[in-house]
Amino acid sequence: MGLSPGDKFRKEIENNDLVQIVGTVNPYCAMMAKNVGHKAIYLSGGGVANASYGVPDLGITTLNDVLTDVNRITNACDLPLLVDIDTGFGGTFSIARTIREMEKSGVAAVHIEDQVSQKRCGHRPNKALVPAEEMCDRIKSAVDARVDESFVIMARTDALSVEGFDKMVQRAISYIENGADMLFPEAMTSLEQYQIFSQEVDAALGKHVPILANITEFGQTPLYDRQQLISCGVNMALYPLSAFRAMNKAAENIYQQLLSTGTQQHLLKDMQTREELYQHLNYHQYEQTLDDLFSNK
Repeated sequence: MGLSPGDKFRKEIENNDLVQIVGTVNPYCAMMAKNVGHKAIYLSGGGVANASYGVPDLGITTLNDVLTDVNRITNACDLPLLVDIDTGFGGTFSIARTIREMEKSGVAAVHIEDQVSQKRCGHRPNKALVPAEEMCDRIKSAVDARVDESFVIMARTDALSVEGFDKMVQRAISYIENGADMLFPEAMTSLEQYQIFSQEVDAALGKHVPILANITEFGQTPLYDRQQLISCGVNMALYPLSAFRAMNKAAENIYQQLLSTGTQQHLLKDMQTREELYQHLNYHQYEQTLDDLFSNK
């Protein structure tokens, strides 16, 4: 029997100085990410809301909405998948159901956050947090619900911009003490913050806790590179919507150019070719199967 998704995710972190986790809004993106060499992928709550339902990332989508995209991705790609479950989609029993459904769907890891249920994007103003004790209850509900001990429960905290750095560290320590496996401090603004955060958490707990840096574009966190993040104790770099933003810009340009020029002929150089599409889909193997089947008849 092979490794579970959670084991795969943990081993990537153990065996590498920094794991890059790339956002994949659909199965084809996941397949491309794998084929170019990435080792872990991500499904963003904002990506589900924006790409699949055409709504903003304001806690509008449901567990079932996210599971629809999860199952499509895990059925097409076996890379370990980290999923954004926002605040868990409800209270204790709803969080437990969320974890069980994610695990059954082949997810490797989830992150759950300490915002109120009517949440905001992590890089937007006016965020509000639940008390640390309530977030600890969320974590305990998640940990108790998992069947596979390797399934990763990651605690995200948005406390930096709401309560300040010291309170964020205190929250993070309590989240690990209550069962979280890894930490996601959202909207950090300097490398020094990551370094001090990592040092203080590790010192308080007497062990190293893996930390994720959200390197999202146009947000509060500068776009640090691999070596910068490694140097300050970060283990995972998340690029939640980088490909999605690039796809959107490219599509918008195509739509505009078609309207203004009446042809796409001058845009072919910017498009993935039919053959490149087929390569990622392994199209020719499917076609060969059909040819073999009908030639035998």
